Amino acid sequence: MTNIPNKEKKSEWRIAWQNATFRYRIFEGVIILTGILASFPFFFQAIEKRNGPVFNDWILNSLPSYNVSIPVFVLIWGITVLSIIRSVQKPGIFITILWSYIFLCISRMLTIWLIPLDPPALLVALKDPLSNRFYGEHFITKDLFYSGHTATIFLLAFCLQHKTDKLLAFIAGSIIGILLLIQHVHYSIDVVFAPLFAFLCYFMGKKIMAIPALKSLT
Repeated sequence: MTNIPNKEKKSEWRIAWQNATFRYRIFEGVIILTGILASFPFFFQAIEKRNGPVFNDWILNSLPSYNVSIPVFVLIWGITVLSIIRSVQKPGIFITILWSYIFLCISRMLTIWLIPLDPPALLVALKDPLSNRFYGEHFITKDLFYSGHTATIFLLAFCLQHKTDKLLAFIAGSIIGILLLIQHVHYSIDVVFAPLFAFLCYFMGKKIMAIPALKSLT
């Protein structure tokens, strides 16, 4: 009995891979995302050299400033691993996450570029040994509007299919948003708007799956 689920998972990916549109969207998405991630160090190092106003955030000013990097790291990568597992099981989840995250990266680069801000005064450096590698050699403090950490977890929550998975991801995303404020890495407006942008990017990612040739994979 234990071999049946594995056969079903392999069958779903085998069937999906026979779909030429699916293969094209995967290759196209991987190439685009690779290009975006490769541009991150140059983009964020340029952002870090700009000056902007310090946002007068009364919510942030009322919170203490502590280093909560470890719980943030655990929550982010816990949900990420869960999403990877679900993507292995369901090719539809994989391609939705792939394209939704592409839109998330593009939209976030656009909003950061259009809304230059200096970081909160009591900011404590967020130490994430994995994701920080994409930002370059120096710690970035001006990638503010909107919160990428919060938005990414909410994006995964929207993409996941099981109710329990979605609930865990939504709870994790909410906690991460609060922890980022406690660490003063973001302004409250960065965190509040993150789920909205995540949903919009998820909506655009789902448009990829709305193509008739891919509807059978949902």
